[in-house]
Amino acid sequence: MHLHAPQAAFLAGLLAYQAIRTIYQRRARAAGPSRASYSSRQDKALIALVAIGQMVLPLAYIFTPWLDGASHDVAPDVLPYAGALVWAAGLWVFWRAHAELGTWWSITLEIRHDHQLVQRGVYRAVRHPMYAAFLLFGVAQALLLPNAIAGPAALVAVAILCIVRIPREEAMMCEVFGQAYRDYMRTTGAVIPRLVPRRRIA
Repeated sequence: MHLHAPQAAFLAGLLAYQAIRTIYQRRARAAGPSRASYSSRQDKALIALVAIGQMVLPLAYIFTPWLDGASHDVAPDVLPYAGALVWAAGLWVFWRAHAELGTWWSITLEIRHDHQLVQRGVYRAVRHPMYAAFLLFGVAQALLLPNAIAGPAALVAVAILCIVRIPREEAMMCEVFGQAYRDYMRTTGAVIPRLVPRRRIA
């Protein structure tokens, strides 16, 4: 099988993303159990949906003929280069988000012992930089994979994740950190930097 350059770029980006996630996931597990869990079946379903969009469908497109009927070759040649740059930007945001959150990160909604509100680094610009990175990965995937199913699959899945999960996560953080988190919400965007602060949230 011959891999085209955009497919190879996608696979390299996917491996880099998984390597970063594995490193920090192991560190988080080594830190011990969480203090409180807000996880649900819905969380697990959303994680599975994102995995299908980010990995299952793209890999099926690259390594099997199952999605060939949805492929198209009308994209300008510049799009794969743009996709590689967007993926690189997503990797940087993803790495910095993990590095700055450290062992307080968890794949489901959890609060760790001695959990602190992180507002440094990429968290100064947005409250959910990992979701922002996932959205960048989704855009990059759509640019790199010229397939009507596999291309936009991650972007659709991550959009659903953000719409459903961010409000629950914000409610959890407000419950734990109170006014400090509400003030943080006032000065930052969820996944896109806020240019003008909102009024104080009581």
